[in-house]
Amino acid sequence: MGAVAAPPLPRFRSLVKRLFDDVNYLYVIDRAEQQLAKLLGLVLVVVMVAATFQLVWQVGFALSVPDTPWLGDKLNRVLGDLLNLLIAVEVLQNITSYLRRHVVQIELVLLTAMTAVARKVIVLPAGAESKPQLLAGLGVAVLALAAAYWLVRSLTLRKPPRRTGPAIRIRGRDR
Repeated sequence: MGAVAAPPLPRFRSLVKRLFDDVNYLYVIDRAEQQLAKLLGLVLVVVMVAATFQLVWQVGFALSVPDTPWLGDKLNRVLGDLLNLLIAVEVLQNITSYLRRHVVQIELVLLTAMTAVARKVIVLPAGAESKPQLLAGLGVAVLALAAAYWLVRSLTLRKPPRRTGPAIRIRGRDR
């Protein structure tokens, strides 16, 4: 009876050790982030195109009906859909900015959040004035986002961010 060959465990350990070396690990993580951001951007573009066609179709159909009440719920829905598309465009800008600079731009994220809160305020249904907690919460959200944006913007104007590129693959050991 022949002996069963031992698995190549030392080679596997060497591969794992090289993969989890700090420089190689950061490189793999950076590449995975980039590919994921590209995939998310592509999915977002597909969703935006579909939503745009749906919005154009709905507005075109509403225009073909002579008695469409535009000054009410219909206008709120159209404005809400338009602002949703605008928010999607801003999110896509966040993704493409990340792919270009390899850093999340907090200013864009805060502006997107402010647009989302503004959308919520604009499309509030009739009778929302009877919900003071909702209105107070939206007011606090607006103030907090505006303060955060002002703080980030003032700090950015004083001192630009340091990291402007992907993790650098260096052959030497980390000191």
